[in-house]
Order: sequence, then structure tokens, then C-alpha cells
Amino acid sequence: MKRKAVSGLRYVFLTIVSLFSVFPLYWMLIAATNKNADIIRGALLPGLNLVENYKTMLASQRIWPAMRTSFLIALGTTLIALLVCSIAGYGFEIYHSRNKDRLMTVLLMAMMVPFAATMIPLFQMFSSMRMINNIFAVILPTVSTPFLIMMFRQSARSFPHDIIEAARIDGLAEIGIFFRMFFPTMRSTYAAAMTIVFMNAWNNYLWPKIILQTDVLTMPMAVSNMIQGYLTDYGAIMTAVLICTLPTVIVFFVLQRSFAEGITGSVKQ
Repeated sequence: MKRKAVSGLRYVFLTIVSLFSVFPLYWMLIAATNKNADIIRGALLPGLNLVENYKTMLASQRIWPAMRTSFLIALGTTLIALLVCSIAGYGFEIYHSRNKDRLMTVLLMAMMVPFAATMIPLFQMFSSMRMINNIFAVILPTVSTPFLIMMFRQSARSFPHDIIEAARIDGLAEIGIFFRMFFPTMRSTYAAAMTIVFMNAWNNYLWPKIILQTDVLTMPMAVSNMIQGYLTDYGAIMTAVLICTLPTVIVFFVLQRSFAEGITGSVKQ
């Protein structure tokens, strides 16, 4: 009886915490359908102002070009980062040596360096390369991260080395071993890494704001530009935030199961 009471209290607690976690998303949806005055008043029920908010949003910012730019940056970053970091993680583990362990330690230490410390040198480097206002300047600094390399290295530890030796004896090239044997068995890890990279690239604000100095906008930049000094239309802003949030929500829910498996290091055979 006591065990059932404890279990019931756990479910009640988890339900309350879940409601608190979901409430910001609910409020975003509700705010996107209400007038500015209703949002300020704290309305918690849907309104009928979604179309007007959408029109105001389109009149104030070029949302769909910004959406296209964000897609190009997020997609390019994701594809290149998965390829580079998975090959690096595979190489660190399969071709293991003490020197590689030392190098991996240096890479992990780089995770503690804040972006603000590297922001100015990065800008100077891309400025000298004449890549200001180029979306490749947004993509390149994020295509290789110590966290993803470590993640793929940990997954490579569960990959059977006997299979690699057998493939080498059969004459399969190293690149063939990676793409034909390692890649298919690490789908869950790739799904987890894809979710992380896509979300980070999509939500990135500071570096695109610095490097894209003309009319080229990403979605976070467009939403930020809608915040005005004296009069802010919260309904239009919440509509833009809703549109900006949808791609990351879709990616997460599509890859949710694989993300959980990949982040815990499991490997699909």
C-alpha cells in the first residue's frame, strides 16, 4: 500500500513538472492567435487574430527569405559536421594510439573555451579571406566540434574490431569499411548528432549576426529585429517564433527514438 502511494505521488509530481515544461509552448501558441492587448493582459485561451498577426509579421520582416537562409545554413552545417566528426571519431578509436589520446584531451579542453574568446579572431580570419556576408562563413566554424567527435568516438568503441580485420583481409579499403560497415550500424548515433547539430545551427544567433552584415537574415535575426523600442507587437513576434520553432520540433520528434538510443551509446545491428 505504501509503495502504491509513493508511486502515485511520483506520477503526480512528474505530471506537474510536465505541465510546467509544456506551458511555454502552449503560451506561444495562444499568444500567436491573440491581439497585443490580450497578450499583455495574460490571456490563456485562443483568439481569432492569427491571420492579422501573420500579415503584420510579413509586413515587418522578410520571414520566408530568412527561413530559406536558415535552412541552407542548418542543412549544410548538419551534413558537413556529421561527415567530418564521424570520420574523426572513427579514426581516433579505430587507429588508437597514445598521441591520439593526448590530442583528444586537448580537443576536450577546447570545449571549455567560450565562443566570445574566439569570436574576434574568427571574424578577422574570415574578413581576411573576404568571406563576410557569406553563409559559408557561418557554416565552417561549426562543422567540427569536440563534443560530436567524442560522441562518435564513444560509439566506435562498441564497433567490433574483428569485423574490420576480416574486411581488411578480404581486401575492402578503409573508406569502404567506414561507409559500408561502420556507417549503417551507427544510425542511432548519427540521428542523435543530427538532432543536436541541426538545433544548434538553426538557433545560432550571435555569429550570423556578426558575419552577415547586409540584408541576409536568419530566422533568429528576423525575430530579434521585430522587437522595437517603444511599441512591440507581441502577437506578430509570437507568430514568427512559432514558425521559427516548427522545424526543430519536427526534427526532434521524427528522430526522438533514435536520439535517445544514440545519446546513450547503443548501436543498432
